[in-house]
Amino acid sequence: MDTYTILVISTLCTSFLTFQFLFYFVSYWFSAKISPGFNGLSYEKKIEWNSRVVSTCHSLVVGIMSLYIFLFDEPSRTDPLWGKSLIINLNIAVISGYLVSDLLIIILYWKVIGDKFFIIHHCTALYAYHFVLTQNVLGYVANFRLLAELSSPFVNQRWFFEALKYPKFSKANVVNGILMTVVFFIVRIATIPSLYLLFYSCYGTEPFIRLGFLMQFSWLSTCLVLDVMNVMWMIKISKGCMKVISLIRQEKAKNCLQNGKLD
Repeated sequence: MDTYTILVISTLCTSFLTFQFLFYFVSYWFSAKISPGFNGLSYEKKIEWNSRVVSTCHSLVVGIMSLYIFLFDEPSRTDPLWGKSLIINLNIAVISGYLVSDLLIIILYWKVIGDKFFIIHHCTALYAYHFVLTQNVLGYVANFRLLAELSSPFVNQRWFFEALKYPKFSKANVVNGILMTVVFFIVRIATIPSLYLLFYSCYGTEPFIRLGFLMQFSWLSTCLVLDVMNVMWMIKISKGCMKVISLIRQEKAKNCLQNGKLD
C-alpha cells in the first residue's frame, strides 16, 4: 500500500471517528454549556440537534477548505479533469468520513431523523467522491461542488432557532433566514451553469475521452441528481423566506394603521 493510499484512508477513518465522537459526546456537553434551552429539549430533538451540530462543524471545515482550494490550488485550476491535488483528496476524504458517519447515525436513529432524500444525497456524493480518491480525476469538479457546504451552517442555525422556540420575526431569525437564502442560492444554484458549461467545453477533448464512459456518465448523472435536489430545497427555502417577508410587511402595515388611528 503506497503512502497516498495510507494517507487518504487514515484521513477518512479519522474523520469518521471524529464526527462520531462529536455526535455522541462533545455535542451534548458543548450544547448544554452554550445553550441552556438544550437540556429542555425532548430526546428526539436532542438527537437531531447533535446531528446538526456535527453537520455544522463538518461544513465549516470542508466549506472553508474548498473555498481556499478553489481560489489558490493551481493543479486543479490548470487541469480540471486530471489535475492531481493532495489537498483536494484529503478534503474529500474528510467529507467522505463525515458522510459515512452521518449515514450510520441516520440509519441507527431512523425513526427520529430518517430522511430518504439525505440517503440519496449521501450515497450519490460518496459514489462520485470514490472516483476522485481512487482514480485521481475530476478533483476540480468535486471541490467545486463542496462549496455548497458553506450554506449548511445557516440551514442548521435556522433549525436551532426553531427548536429553541425563537420568535419567527426575531432579528436573529430573520437575518439568518435571509443569509441562508442568499448563500444557498450563491453556492448551490448560481454555480450550476458553470459546471455544465465545463462539461460541454471538455466534451470530445482528449482528456475527456481518456476519462472513459463510466466516469463521464458518473460525472453528469451525479451532478444532475444533486442539482435537482438542490433546486427542490431552494424552492422550499425561497417560499419560506418570502412568507416571512410577507408577514413582516403585513405586521408593519398593521402597526402603521394602528398608529394612524391612535393619532
